[in-house]
Amino acid sequence: MAVQHAYTTKEFEDFLVEHPDQLFELIDGEIVKKMPTQLHAFIIAVLTAALMNYLRQNPIGRALVEARYGLPDDKLNDRIPDLSFITNEKGALVRKGAAFYMPDLAVEVQSPDQSDKLMADKAAYYLAHGTRMVWLVYPEQRIIEVLTPNDRQLLNENMTLSGGDILPNFTLPVREIFAE
Repeated sequence: MAVQHAYTTKEFEDFLVEHPDQLFELIDGEIVKKMPTQLHAFIIAVLTAALMNYLRQNPIGRALVEARYGLPDDKLNDRIPDLSFITNEKGALVRKGAAFYMPDLAVEVQSPDQSDKLMADKAAYYLAHGTRMVWLVYPEQRIIEVLTPNDRQLLNENMTLSGGDILPNFTLPVREIFAE
């Protein structure tokens, strides 16, 4: 059985310089190309608009699309959630490379080639490394899984997504997220 080379964050940075027009993330030492669909992009646009509207009224942080996050002591991961939220306490926005912390909220939308296990693994990684809430969006099932370090909820189209303690008083009917 062949052993695949595990890329480090330094090697990943060099790789990104050679591929400036494409989007990749480093997951456990493997370089993975991100290939969102139009449905994926639509869902992220709806969620981003809702978060931006909320943040105009509640300026507690920033919503970021496709932002990079990598911990200094983890040389095998450079993650890019589809959408993330960071509080103002994180400080100024990082201008080069990955942020050195995990977001407060990470959102991942399942693409057709992503398994449920990959989605669960992404959520587990974020939560284990400081993310306080993860929203996993499953377009085909039209559900959202909301995970925190101590809780898990499955929301269907008849329910309402909330921001919990991270985004106080933020709500969005799940039906609107899938209203393509």
